[in-house]
Amino acid sequence: MADKTNHYETLKVNSNASQAEIKQAYRRLVKMFHPDSNQGTSDPEQIIRINAAYEVLGDVQNRQNYDQRLHQRSQKTTSGRQQRAAAAQKQYQATRKTGRDVDEQIEQWLHLVYQPVNRLLFSILTSLKEQIEKLAADPFDDVLLEEFQDYLNACRDDLRQAQITFRSLPNPPTLARAAAHLYYCLNQVGDGLDQLEYFPLNYHESYLHAGQEMFRTATHLYREAQESVGAYV
Repeated sequence: MADKTNHYETLKVNSNASQAEIKQAYRRLVKMFHPDSNQGTSDPEQIIRINAAYEVLGDVQNRQNYDQRLHQRSQKTTSGRQQRAAAAQKQYQATRKTGRDVDEQIEQWLHLVYQPVNRLLFSILTSLKEQIEKLAADPFDDVLLEEFQDYLNACRDDLRQAQITFRSLPNPPTLARAAAHLYYCLNQVGDGLDQLEYFPLNYHESYLHAGQEMFRTATHLYREAQESVGAYV
């Protein structure tokens, strides 16, 4: 079975991290999990994973080869998802109804899927700015960091609920464009939260910037979905 370990995640660095940042992260983690550590976090198995990750990412050529494999793996995953989505859409279109049944289906999807997902996304996307401003008062303050982590956990719960709701009903073909925008918006929010959650671990502002940028992209997709739905309501 292929190794699904992500060395960047093991070292808790962004895939765009410099070699110096990778080396710094490696040293910090080795110290943390070393058997002689006074932090009470000794974990020999974790040390093995950290060393394996640094052996790859710490060498420029090995890292380039690894990045290429990650890219190929990502392409295969994306292709598989697209094929499954296309098959599901095709199957749905083969059994779709017309006339009044179609109108009822559209109304049902808007009421049971679009509207609740739209509310959850609005709550997540509009709340980040205030949280960042609070954190800016002192990014190293333990209380502020704890509040920021609580905020991220709440967003993660809302996102999970939005994803479940989005998958609860197939979208009508006439609203496929809106559904696609929502789907990619949800993915962007998830990726953004992943980046933001790294900040309390290592205080690298690059994760805050990356998360904010992904939220901006998600906001654009959110508005595109609203515009697409506007033509049918």
